[in-house]
Amino acid sequence: MNAQQNAQTMKPATAAKKLGVHLDATPEEFRSGVVTRAELNALQADPPQWLSDLRRDGPHPRPVVAAKLGVSISGLARGGVTEALTTAQIDALKEEGPEWLRKERATQAEVRREAVRLKEKKAAEAESRQD
Repeated sequence: MNAQQNAQTMKPATAAKKLGVHLDATPEEFRSGVVTRAELNALQADPPQWLSDLRRDGPHPRPVVAAKLGVSISGLARGGVTEALTTAQIDALKEEGPEWLRKERATQAEVRREAVRLKEKKAAEAESRQD
């Protein structure tokens, strides 16, 4: 079964997503072939210099940009951010603190608070049913 698992392949776009990097910024040899599960695991365990540089400096894909800014991917779109951003661009946005970013961060914080509240409510209901 392990040999079968290592034989699995994925498209470069899928591998880039799993690695948290922007596909267009990866080297041509990464983009032009397929990536096996073993190769992906090796990249994650011992990242080559290009992968370390991409993870540190970008350009970063939207999910990473959203996480670094503390907003949702939808919030990025509402703020007009549709392109991959570098770490320097993300830091500049944080420094600038535009109104849309403050608003989206507040929205995201409220969503998280509500998720915690609902989780606590569900746990309390489950506990009361056990009693």
